[in-house]
Amino acid sequence: MTRPLIITDCDEVLLHMIVPFRHWLDETHDVHFDMQERGFGEALRHKDSGAVVERALVWELLLGFFETEMHRQTPIAGAIETIQRLSRIADIVVLTNITQRHQQPRAEQLASHGLTLPVHWNQGGKGPPLADIVAERQPSVALFIDDLAEHHKSVADHAPGVWRLHMVGEPEIAGHVADATHAHARIDDWAAAEQWIREKLAEGPAPTDTDTIQGAPL
Repeated sequence: MTRPLIITDCDEVLLHMIVPFRHWLDETHDVHFDMQERGFGEALRHKDSGAVVERALVWELLLGFFETEMHRQTPIAGAIETIQRLSRIADIVVLTNITQRHQQPRAEQLASHGLTLPVHWNQGGKGPPLADIVAERQPSVALFIDDLAEHHKSVADHAPGVWRLHMVGEPEIAGHVADATHAHARIDDWAAAEQWIREKLAEGPAPTDTDTIQGAPL
C-alpha cells in the first residue's frame, strides 16, 4: 500500500478550456461556440450560415487548439494552490483525453503554472486507464476528479472503489451541466472541494454498493 492517490482531469478542472477555445474559434475560424443553450454536438456553428460544424471538423479544431493555443489556457480559480497543498498528503496524476503527441506539451503547460505532475493521455472512457494506474500504484485510497459524466460512469464500472468527484470549474457552463449521477459528489469550487477530498482520502476506499451522487456543497 502506498500514499493516497488523486487522479484528476485537466480541462475545466485545473485549466479553463471552453472559454479560450471559444475565443480562438471566433477570432480564427469564424465559428460561434455556445454551450449554454446547446449540447457540445450542436454548440459549434459557422457564423456565416448558422450551420452546425461537422463532427470531423470539430475534432480537427480541437486538435488545432491543442497544437498551437494551449498557452491561452489559464488556471481554474484555486486549482493550483489546492493541488499543491493536497500533494503533501497524496500522490497526484493527471488523466486527460488528448493525443499522445500532446502528452508532453500538457505536462509542460501544467509545469508552467506550478504543477509538475505525471500526465497520462487517453482517448475514450477513463475507467480502463484509471484502473491500470490504480493497479500499478496500489494506493491506500484513490479519488477521481472530472467534469464529464461519462467518465464517472466509466470509472464506476471499472474501478468502483475509487471516490468520484464531479467538478465543472468553468463558471460559464457549470450551471448548464447536470450532475453526474455516478459521482459521489458534485462540487464546482476548489475551496469547497478541498475539505471533501481530504475527508474521503482519510476515510479509505469508496463503498462499492452505491454509485449515485451524494449531497455536497455546490
